[in-house]
Amino acid sequence: MQTSLAPDLADLAPTDAALTSYDEQHLVTYWRLLDAEADGADWKEVSRIVLHLDPEREPERARNAFDSHLARAKWMAERGYRHLLRSDGPK
Repeated sequence: MQTSLAPDLADLAPTDAALTSYDEQHLVTYWRLLDAEADGADWKEVSRIVLHLDPEREPERARNAFDSHLARAKWMAERGYRHLLRSDGPK
């Protein structure tokens, strides 16, 4: 598994029912989003810092990316992590 602090970001996170290679690459991003939400951080600040998107210049893109990646982060925390524990890896 390979993770990075700033992997290339898709406009929308995956919605697959199984772990994807994109998920594996973005684990750090997901955890940072969950931490930011727990701290009550403003979504615009999180978009700038974590997603590297400018919500002033591209408000719709930044909001959609933020919402979809936060939803995927929550899925990972609730269900997706089980796929990491399997020896067969992502599908």
